[in-house]
Amino acid sequence: ATTATVNFGQDSSFSGAKSTENANADGNGHGSFAYAPPSGFLSLCSQNLPDVDIIDGTEHFNTVLYAGNNGSQSVSGVSFSPDFVWLKRRNDANGHKLYDSIRGAGINLNISTGTEASSANGYFTAFDSDGFSLAGGDNAHNTSGGTYAAWNWLAGTAFSNDASATSVGTIDSSGQVNATAGFSIVSYTGTTTTNTNTGIAHGLSQKPDLIIIKNRDWASSSKGWPVWHSAIPTGGVYLDNTDISEADNFNYFFGAQPTSDVFNVRADTNVSTGNRYRSFGRADDYIAYCFANTDGYLKAGSYTGNGSSDGPFVYTGFRPAWVMWKRSDSTGPWGMFDSSRDIDNTVGQQISANSSDAEGTTTSNNSDFLSNGFKMRGSATNSNASGGTYIYLAFAESPFKF
Repeated sequence: ATTATVNFGQDSSFSGAKSTENANADGNGHGSFAYAPPSGFLSLCSQNLPDVDIIDGTEHFNTVLYAGNNGSQSVSGVSFSPDFVWLKRRNDANGHKLYDSIRGAGINLNISTGTEASSANGYFTAFDSDGFSLAGGDNAHNTSGGTYAAWNWLAGTAFSNDASATSVGTIDSSGQVNATAGFSIVSYTGTTTTNTNTGIAHGLSQKPDLIIIKNRDWASSSKGWPVWHSAIPTGGVYLDNTDISEADNFNYFFGAQPTSDVFNVRADTNVSTGNRYRSFGRADDYIAYCFANTDGYLKAGSYTGNGSSDGPFVYTGFRPAWVMWKRSDSTGPWGMFDSSRDIDNTVGQQISANSSDAEGTTTSNNSDFLSNGFKMRGSATNSNASGGTYIYLAFAESPFKF
């Protein structure tokens, strides 16, 4: 039998086998080596990992939990003024409510029904400096006895693109963008004539990895929430109650790969043309949420299941604060976990993004949130079927280095 003791910088004595009198650090001043490391070679430690732009993920994405009071209240603790707020009642079956500062406070979108409020609903009254304000006792927002989760994103800087003036894209768009965090909210009006391809500026200055689009003038019973994901670049799924698998929707909805300037959509009511008002000379209005992978903070990726409770480890480069996933090669819901509703491992307080169902505890879909990714701990087909393919979107609590 042979035993080897290896020092990657943690112990120049090799577990006491060698004197430490001549301990040497690497070029960055880290580690302890018996001999001087060659130039450019570093000890294996988190301090030597590359720096990232975002150290505290809660400065750009944060989850807050609150209890309803059947009246007026300001929900705080977000740590920034959110531009995109996603609400869900946890202890009852109520639909998901999505708000953004582009469409305005109180103008909600409901994933499971797809309808956009025609005017402010009076329940979500303002985006505040540290959260948002609510009023009334609506079950989905603020009823007494209700427990709620709110996921909040910072979009930041306003942008506007005149396609004819900038030669970027083919129709105008506007919105808000947080290029540092890889997130933008894009508003546009579809074309009134059929085009093979329509380019829409997203403001990110890098190719997005996940795009969610909604026709604001139609309910999802007829017009869904098309999703493009870089892990299935020639397919597509829906973020709504259709619960379908990946389909060949790339050519149907998107037509061409997104670029660092634009995402491309085809002449379909779901994403651009908009038949409802076309006969009156105006196409439908749309909203798009665009996400681009950002080291140490945001990751849209994929993994393959193994059907075991000792499931696959999925590397993200950060400890997740929030993960949403979906099986893409078969039917299955969008599952959502976060480290605020479930503060320790295993994480099993699941909410389905495409369902109005109340939060439930699961052991078959659960996972561990780790310092540099997450690991599936259940064997359900929704999250970890043997050979199944899954897409996910994750946001950081903190990058692995820190």
